Amino acid sequence: ASAVGMDKALMKAAFAAADLPILPWVLVRRHELAALEMVCERIEATLRFPLFVKPANLGSSVGVSKVRDRAELITGLHEAARYDRRIVVEQGIPAREIEISVLGNEHVDVSIPGEIIPAGEWYDYHAKYIAGGSQTIVPAALTEMQIAQVQTLAKRAFQAIDGAGLARVDFLLDREQGTLWLNEVNTMPGFTPISMYAKMWAASGLPYPQLLDRLVELALARSARAGYVKG
Repeated sequence: ASAVGMDKALMKAAFAAADLPILPWVLVRRHELAALEMVCERIEATLRFPLFVKPANLGSSVGVSKVRDRAELITGLHEAARYDRRIVVEQGIPAREIEISVLGNEHVDVSIPGEIIPAGEWYDYHAKYIAGGSQTIVPAALTEMQIAQVQTLAKRAFQAIDGAGLARVDFLLDREQGTLWLNEVNTMPGFTPISMYAKMWAASGLPYPQLLDRLVELALARSARAGYVKG
């Protein structure tokens, strides 16, 4: 699950196979940048600016750029290519960043959702780790229908990558259309008592000590079944 969760291209393929709602995207390989104009034309034929350009691997928004025109797209492609041989280019939308915690193996539980309000235009590496000022809101201000949709899609996303133990599932909620899009599954989210993962569980009635107990139980249960062969 973590191998898929760390690879944005494989993760999107798994989501698409499970018929989960993802934004349009284009995969670019580093060697294709030798024909840069053709790459840009292919991207622009499928997507519209603004776009997000990301290395297929890595986390914490390292190497990620928001681009608004072709010149920025070219710069973003070269920046992402510094970190990976495969590059994911995604459609950008005006969106709220919604997160939810998942816990379980075969049976999956989900928390109430939370929301990230970035200090800058979007939640990039600088906003996450340097600038400060980003806000976390738990619970997120969502309708009951939206909460149910986030929870249902989070379970399906977790199962689509064959998740086990824990994950944080991130969504984009279109501010204009109200459409909910699955962004990614983080199989190793921040896990301090003040991290969003733990905060969302605490707000759902599962405090940090009991959360740790539950994770140990899930790990032991999964280990016990790993080599199970019925005679």
